[in-house]
Amino acid sequence: MSSSAMNSKRSRARSETELAPTPALARARGRKERANAQSGDLVPRSAKPASGQRPLRVGEELRHALARIFERGMLRDPALADVALTVTEVRVTPDLKNATAYVIPLAGAQAPAVLAGLRRSAPCLRRELAHMVKLRHAPVISFELDTAFEHASRIDALLHRPEVERDLGDGDGA
Repeated sequence: MSSSAMNSKRSRARSETELAPTPALARARGRKERANAQSGDLVPRSAKPASGQRPLRVGEELRHALARIFERGMLRDPALADVALTVTEVRVTPDLKNATAYVIPLAGAQAPAVLAGLRRSAPCLRRELAHMVKLRHAPVISFELDTAFEHASRIDALLHRPEVERDLGDGDGA
């Protein structure tokens, strides 16, 4: 096959799919998008998620900081007075701007009132977290009641039912 036939075949394939941005289009875009277009990346850099482990590490750091705040009793909300809280998990969005803290009061006592008190105290907690955890922006904290323990106990109860134990026992001999 001749080189001119090969070049025409390539140009047809490129014009059909239009994968590569044209230089005129790249000039029309802003500086950041032009750099992304040259590297073949059509997603703006600000829209990319944080690298893999970072949200997990930040969530764990926030969980420890919240536990220290609750342990010291730094909150003055009446609903949170003399209430022992457990922070089971903190999930952070990939952009590290929002965080959801999953909490459970000891023995589940007064859960709705405690949750309401935490939501009222969220701005104060955000300020305290900003002092304790060094991040460029302190994430906006929201609180949810953790239902994982209830869910696990429900599954455990289902597995210990006689008909399920019988079915599980029959699978051992196969």
